[in-house]
Amino acid sequence: MPPRSGVRKLLGRIIVDTRPLKIPAFRRLWLSTVVTAVGTQLTAVAVPKQVFDLTGSSAYVGLTGLVALVPLLVFGLWGGAVADAVDRRKLLVVTNVLVAITSALLWLQAFLNFGSVWLVLGLLAVNQALFAINMPTRGAVVARLVPGELLPSANALSSTMSTFGAVFGPLLAGALIPVLGLSTLYLIDVVALTITLLAVWRLPALPPLNGPSRRAGVSDVVEGFRYLATKKVLLASFVADIIAMVFGMPRALVPEMAERTFGDPPGGGPALGWLYAALPAGAMLIGLFSGWLTRIHRQGVAVVVSICAWGAAVAAFGLAHSLWLAVLFMAAAGAADMVSAVYRMAILQVATTDEMRGRLQGVFTVVVAGGPRIADLVHGWGAAAFGTAVAASVGGLLVIVSVCASMFLLPAFWRYRAPTA
Repeated sequence: MPPRSGVRKLLGRIIVDTRPLKIPAFRRLWLSTVVTAVGTQLTAVAVPKQVFDLTGSSAYVGLTGLVALVPLLVFGLWGGAVADAVDRRKLLVVTNVLVAITSALLWLQAFLNFGSVWLVLGLLAVNQALFAINMPTRGAVVARLVPGELLPSANALSSTMSTFGAVFGPLLAGALIPVLGLSTLYLIDVVALTITLLAVWRLPALPPLNGPSRRAGVSDVVEGFRYLATKKVLLASFVADIIAMVFGMPRALVPEMAERTFGDPPGGGPALGWLYAALPAGAMLIGLFSGWLTRIHRQGVAVVVSICAWGAAVAAFGLAHSLWLAVLFMAAAGAADMVSAVYRMAILQVATTDEMRGRLQGVFTVVVAGGPRIADLVHGWGAAAFGTAVAASVGGLLVIVSVCASMFLLPAFWRYRAPTA
């Protein structure tokens, strides 16, 4: 084989698989994530930073996790049931519009300098309720647009663009806050959400496959949990992710560590941006070179190993006294989390029937988004009591111990293999 052909073949095996982008509807959905990726992350940085500026306390930053958790639990589960009962395209349009309005109100309160931490937290709660409906709908849509054998590739593409925003959003936030002020971050998010609405509008109609649109009630949510109880592999994947996020997600510590450990000025600076960006930077690197992920069939083992790697990297991050060493460990954690996320999403999409996908995506949203909110509370209060180093390093070690213990209770997940085409 000529050298050039060999190199081309090798790159084809490791570079991100772009075949799902040949599907026009998925390409539109993917482009919508590209546009909102940076804007959403600007708001994700602005809220905890504004709360810390108003209170000077990591405990209050941790409280943002609790405030966001309740609407995520309620509306994530109900939103998944709604996604199974109505046209998913229409639901995406409505929730995108309402999220844009909420972001506009966050900009207004910051621009007018109301100085109320409770107003910020209230708007955050509304934002998260809408997010909890939007995300399971989006995940269920992907499984309708893309064939099963391409789902890992589609998830890698979507996650790569989300992490692209998560890398450059915080870096941009760190640069913009001293120059344009914190309120500008919210305004950019509003513009991005408005642009995204155009891409979502052009998706095809996606009504339920099992009949016309109907109302979603409590019985639909209960039915989803009954279905989940029969799927031990899915149940184990949720347990593993809860362990990883609750014990191992140290993002509530970032505002305090940036200022008090790594020397940022009180108004915000580059350390804040780098620490927020490091985790998604590692994830984005894996996403760009994710072609090899499609060839691993023992997906249960891959998830467990990557979660243990995540815990080890977070524990090392807590002990780091150099900013660049801390960034390196967080990037390693992000790379491990990306591998876990791609396989967990693929397992969920393949192992769930379409009439249940919205509800199971709702549970997935509660776990993936709710776990870090609990972690914000645990780590924020842990840092207030014992310091940021102890909160992060002990949490990382607990991840490794707990996820290994969970595999003894749910061994079916360890044995899980992806079905062949």
